[in-house]
Amino acid sequence: MDNTSSTTATTTAGGLAGRALTVAFDRAEPVLADLDITLAPATTTAIIGPNGSGKSTLLRTLGRLQRPQRGTVLLDGADVSSIGKRDLARRLGVLPQAPQAPEALTVVDLVARGRDPHRRWYDQWAARDEHEVHRALERTGMLAHAATPLAHLSGGQRQRAWIAMALAQQPSTLLLDEPTTHLDVAHQLDVLDLLAQVHAEDGTTVVMVLHDLGCVARYAERVIALAEGAVVADGTPGQVITPEVLRRVFDVEADVIPDPVEGHPVVLPRRRRRRPDE
Repeated sequence: MDNTSSTTATTTAGGLAGRALTVAFDRAEPVLADLDITLAPATTTAIIGPNGSGKSTLLRTLGRLQRPQRGTVLLDGADVSSIGKRDLARRLGVLPQAPQAPEALTVVDLVARGRDPHRRWYDQWAARDEHEVHRALERTGMLAHAATPLAHLSGGQRQRAWIAMALAQQPSTLLLDEPTTHLDVAHQLDVLDLLAQVHAEDGTTVVMVLHDLGCVARYAERVIALAEGAVVADGTPGQVITPEVLRRVFDVEADVIPDPVEGHPVVLPRRRRRRPDE
């Protein structure tokens, strides 16, 4: 593994970590195999890799949606399996690839569900709950659509509604699996700009599975590259998004040049390498 970032990979008392994670489904080879990862608090991390590399499985395992066969997930030093469901939801938010809710549910009702971890079943709806729901709708640009059923939203609006629900939850760590999938360029930037704002203003730890390497280079402080269930490279965008790593991870030949304005890496694919058996 190219562990090129000594600061971000260091174990910390806080944050989210996986130790020797192994996850296998109905196949001989595990999806994740003895994987170690540490996500420091108040950082933004992008996880990249080809299809089938274990990105979504890793995110689901860190979010306690998938139980590992071996290994441990730690949140602020505690095993997540020992943390109560409501307590975990106050600290850790997970937005999967295709979240589901009744199509007739309105945006405001969906976002209000984000307050469930902060309220017991007998608690009255409080001014604090109202404030956080309103703030989440406002930050995501969904206030004007509060009464709109989910079925009537565009893809970008629907994604922002789900992110608003996650913001109303107020977790210190937010895990998002491909939050820009199926969105056009403008809506991709809207979502990623919003997450960058949340990170900057609230100090939220943001972990995203992303495919667009241009977005990865622009929005992530740290990049973790996976291939065949293992970490191949880990570091800053400049350290990970290189021709050598792209060759190893994606099996493609590409040039990488600095962005003329911001300096982050820009990928210029040339061709896909062909394996001898293809």
